[in-house]
Amino acid sequence: MTAPQGAALDLAGTTEHLRLPPHAPGLRIGLFGGSFNPAHAGHRMASLTALQRLQLDRVWWLVTPGNPLKNNSGLPPLARRVAESRRLADHSRIHVTGIEARLRTRYTADTLRALTLRCPGVSFVWIMGSDNLASFHRWNEWRVIARMMPIAVIDRPGSTHRSVASPAANWLSRWRLSENEAAALAGSQAPAWVFLHGRRSELSSTMLRERAEIV
Repeated sequence: MTAPQGAALDLAGTTEHLRLPPHAPGLRIGLFGGSFNPAHAGHRMASLTALQRLQLDRVWWLVTPGNPLKNNSGLPPLARRVAESRRLADHSRIHVTGIEARLRTRYTADTLRALTLRCPGVSFVWIMGSDNLASFHRWNEWRVIARMMPIAVIDRPGSTHRSVASPAANWLSRWRLSENEAAALAGSQAPAWVFLHGRRSELSSTMLRERAEIV
């Protein structure tokens, strides 16, 4: 059910947006991290693709307090971004959380370690857009992330070729699954990854912010 318009204000004075979503041993959960500034239909489309093609039980949107690779000076409050993301996601199997702020983790590798410890028996898959695969080799402990859990790469316009030609994709090439094996990814031992093609959205958070400034 879509959250009410006042949800951002309600969350601002609570810690509800910092809670760990429901989970249980045996569940297959995709982790989709980002600033979600703002969340848009492309995020939802990628999540629905992952749910279907990877046969996941849930996708968690991990709304970060601030990306360490970006300038966060103009970033809206976390509670507001969580509330707006929930309105946009509007799906029973997409859960939105600001848990990283509670975990006090700065980098993805630290977040994944913490979630793995707190959620024993859950089969996690890290989800990223192909634009992130292109720069994945610049992430802190990126090889550790790849060895920690399987990765699903969702194709995005303008980054298909440079992502598969990137240093990270080259290093990971020996562990790549074919798309017809995508449903087996969550149960695969890392390193393991798959590149998913399909419907793509031209939307990006940067584009939407720029449009808002023009208006």
